[in-house]
Amino acid sequence: MTHGKGKKAGRGAGLRGGRGNAGLHKHRYMHMLKYMPDHFGVHGFKRPQGIIKKEMAINVGQLEEVFPGKKDIDLTKEGIDKLLGGGTIKSSMKITVNAASVKAIEKIEGKGGKVILPKVTKEKSVEEPEKNGKK
Repeated sequence: MTHGKGKKAGRGAGLRGGRGNAGLHKHRYMHMLKYMPDHFGVHGFKRPQGIIKKEMAINVGQLEEVFPGKKDIDLTKEGIDKLLGGGTIKSSMKITVNAASVKAIEKIEGKGGKVILPKVTKEKSVEEPEKNGKK
């Protein structure tokens, strides 16, 4: 007695060629190539965490909270890379930092302070084409 399922169709996943992704390297190979071309193999790479540098930034409004009572702050020694212009300050400060936003510099200098940025060496980013008569 087959209960209306034929001879082997009702046993396990017999009629469907296996369950799930069974047979992707055998009888379902063309289906895998057409509909799942990136299913097998390794794709891309993950950058090593040691070479990824996360820039630390601080807002102008946080300076008096993080460095209370200081008037001369060297943010590069504190591990902070950039000064941003969020918030307000109440007193003048002298700040040394690698990078600062225009708004941050305006706020510090508006209170009589000073922002010291390191000297940036200008490199030739776009070299002028040689003039040899050819266009």
